[in-house]
Amino acid sequence: MPEDVRVPALSPVSTRRTAGWHARLELGFAEHRGGTALVRREHEGPLVVQKSLHPEGAAVCQVVVVHPPGGIVGGDTLQMNVAVGARAHAQLVTPGAAKWYRSSGHEASQALDFTVGDGAALEWLPHESILFEGAKARMSTRVALSGSARALLWDVVCLGRTAAGERFETGALHQRVEVVRDDALVWVEQNTMPANASVRRSIVGLHGHCAFATFLAIAPDIDESWLPALRELGSDIALQDHAVTRVPGLIIGRARSAGTQQLHAWLRASWRVLRPRLLQRVAHPPRLWMT
Repeated sequence: MPEDVRVPALSPVSTRRTAGWHARLELGFAEHRGGTALVRREHEGPLVVQKSLHPEGAAVCQVVVVHPPGGIVGGDTLQMNVAVGARAHAQLVTPGAAKWYRSSGHEASQALDFTVGDGAALEWLPHESILFEGAKARMSTRVALSGSARALLWDVVCLGRTAAGERFETGALHQRVEVVRDDALVWVEQNTMPANASVRRSIVGLHGHCAFATFLAIAPDIDESWLPALRELGSDIALQDHAVTRVPGLIIGRARSAGTQQLHAWLRASWRVLRPRLLQRVAHPPRLWMT
């Protein structure tokens, strides 16, 4: 690592052990010579990045996060800690959907911990998580920002393998998202959804849909004028069930659908609207979106 590069310390990693794979990935990005470099990369178990890319030039460092087994089973634990140093810009993508398989008893978990330094930017743009019938999944995401840091991230969940006609009739999903800026809590939400939860049928929940998506745009200064353009996007892609709201320091977008294709189209359209405004960068799509 160059001597002049500094990257924040990463969060401690749990050493808890249960049945299943235990995967840990730690990444550190830092400003270096006017651009962004991947200056720390450590992994344990099947969760890796192969190399860093700069498809937009030196300023933005992109990595593809790969889970080689291709599926997550009961007892698996995946943990990813990402530190983006001051004034750096990191973009993380995944090559395909995360498949959460049926569990015979143990819960599977994924914990994402992002730390974003002053003046830095983070983009987390993964493919969907598909919960197979009988899956027991726990997903948590924590974003801790400092100073003028900004972030744009999303997640997509599909309950059941809809393409195969499978329904999600047993199992459960637990989700938690937490956003902190300068050690002050900005946003937290939790979702506990067993397969038979009434929220899956409720009009204020999934209303019978099996797939849903959420994006978060995080900045110390959110411009109210960004919202109308975001709210008009659903009509462009024939997605009716979507909403965009604003709270201090945060824009939250949500959508539900019968499948993930429309949701991804909506997320990417939202990203194209937000990226120039939020991150002051042209919306240059990752190459993986073209494959």
